[in-house]
Amino acid sequence: MFDQEDGELNVVMGVLFGIIALVIAFVIGLGVFKMRSAAPSAPVVAAAPAGAEFAEVEEVGEALAKVYFGLGQTELPADAAASIATVVAALQAEPGKRALLSGYHDETGGAAINAEVAKNRAVSVRSALVAAGIPAERVLMRRPAVTLGGGDAAEARRVEIRVQ
Repeated sequence: MFDQEDGELNVVMGVLFGIIALVIAFVIGLGVFKMRSAAPSAPVVAAAPAGAEFAEVEEVGEALAKVYFGLGQTELPADAAASIATVVAALQAEPGKRALLSGYHDETGGAAINAEVAKNRAVSVRSALVAAGIPAERVLMRRPAVTLGGGDAAEARRVEIRVQ
């Protein structure tokens, strides 16, 4: 009599543990699925032009101008013309100085994509400065120690421009 009850108890316990294992696997799978589907799609990232490498230059002083970008955007925004004009005027007034660009990003997306987006934002600003008549040798890009812009997400997606 006890052997039959032990056998039934073993079957019930086996089924119970099997159901628990399935529930745990389902919850983990659902979590992984949501994490992968929540990640934004990678923006199309263009290759940086020649000479757009990072320079090892210390930042001096406050940024003269900041150019803000949309989420995942690397193209120069329409309202950037005033910031570019301010920097061009400062560089023309002081021919011995250079523009130092530092690109930042917000928390959305993966680290590798964010680093590339921050770089390409700086490349866009650099291209605008060169197109405005500033020699390419006077426009340097600097990789910040921390590219995460911090604070407000809209504030974080920026390129800071220093004239030094």
